[in-house]
Amino acid sequence: MKSSRMTTYILIAMLLGIGVGGLVHSQVANPATHKLIAGYVGIGSTVFLRLIKMIIAPLVFSTLVVGIGHMSDAGAVGRVGGKAMLWFVSASLVSLSLGLVLVNLFEPGAGVHKVVSGVASGIDAHAMSVDGFVKHVFPDSAIRPMVDNEILQIVVFSVFFGVACAAMPARAKPLLKGIESLSHIILAVTGYVMKLAPLAVFCAMTATISTNGLGILVNYAKFMGEFYVGLVCLWVVLVLVGFLILGPQVKRLVALVQEPFLLAFSTASSEAAYPKMLEQLAKFPISTKISSFVLPLGYSFNLDGTMMYCTFASVFIAQAYDIPLSFGTQIAMLLTLMLTSKGVAGVPRASLVVIAATLGQFGLPEEGLLLILGIDTFLDMGRSATNVIGNSLATAVVAKWEGQLVTDTETVPTIKEMEGQPA
Repeated sequence: MKSSRMTTYILIAMLLGIGVGGLVHSQVANPATHKLIAGYVGIGSTVFLRLIKMIIAPLVFSTLVVGIGHMSDAGAVGRVGGKAMLWFVSASLVSLSLGLVLVNLFEPGAGVHKVVSGVASGIDAHAMSVDGFVKHVFPDSAIRPMVDNEILQIVVFSVFFGVACAAMPARAKPLLKGIESLSHIILAVTGYVMKLAPLAVFCAMTATISTNGLGILVNYAKFMGEFYVGLVCLWVVLVLVGFLILGPQVKRLVALVQEPFLLAFSTASSEAAYPKMLEQLAKFPISTKISSFVLPLGYSFNLDGTMMYCTFASVFIAQAYDIPLSFGTQIAMLLTLMLTSKGVAGVPRASLVVIAATLGQFGLPEEGLLLILGIDTFLDMGRSATNVIGNSLATAVVAKWEGQLVTDTETVPTIKEMEGQPA
């Protein structure tokens, strides 16, 4: 009931934010004033997102170390990681391929007839170099990733730490007990922070609409509408595959992730939904050994919505500039995006960076990003929400494969501790 109420509050806050933002944009004529008002209103969402980021590093570290530390052997870590990567790669190929098929079917860029003008997009296309990728994945400090919220680097360190704990259970037992207590405390903190979610959603939507206005949604209605149709198709595909593996239980999973789904959608941030996803997956119920390991990996390697957007936007830009792309070129683009889109979590405007690098590699005008830059926030809302669905299904499927879908009686104490009640 409590979760249902929060979902309702978030939905109401989102609608109110759209209404107030549209009113501000229509009643205030000066664009500078729009930005000023948006800046003040956006403080609410900024505070919320900063508090969420405050939680993520200790939450990922504590839950991941405890999950791995309680595994019987290091081989179990490799097995779970291998199954997770199998799902991630498969889901990535489906997302990229579906985006490629639909953008060729819909042709949203046809008729735009843009001419290359040489204007820079302002996006660093070299941010995803091989050297940068390696440095982004492997930490040179145990502390810096915690400070910078580099999820993938935190995962790498936590895996080594957890495996070492699993290798010496007697010595590690007191430490694991302390880290497990830390994870429950952080989850309690999460509960307090999440009470601010409706206010944050209202502020985020008001700020976005008051700056851009509802008109931008009308101008780009075709592109946005077709992209969201693509996302819905992807949701259907993912849920159907989940149904084949999980059976009717997938309905319960979809119901449980409604709140983190709406939170990610309305704030355009997958990170905002992470703590709530971890809590909801425990109610499915999924063993924390699996969810605390697979979910952080998914945030780096299983961004289904982002990958669909990469193929969709890249081909859209080619269509807008009347540049024909052969079938072979599009397949090469798909495979390139398959590699370059991995490990982008934490990279500012990651999808735009990946697209910019891809455009340059295939001789497409980088300035084409300017066509979608204005509506990127609205598109990011759908991408972030899709990532929630993809990662929750990935976690549930890996748990099923591992036989770690625990019983309700085992999960109830954990849920009560999350909600601050006596177990």
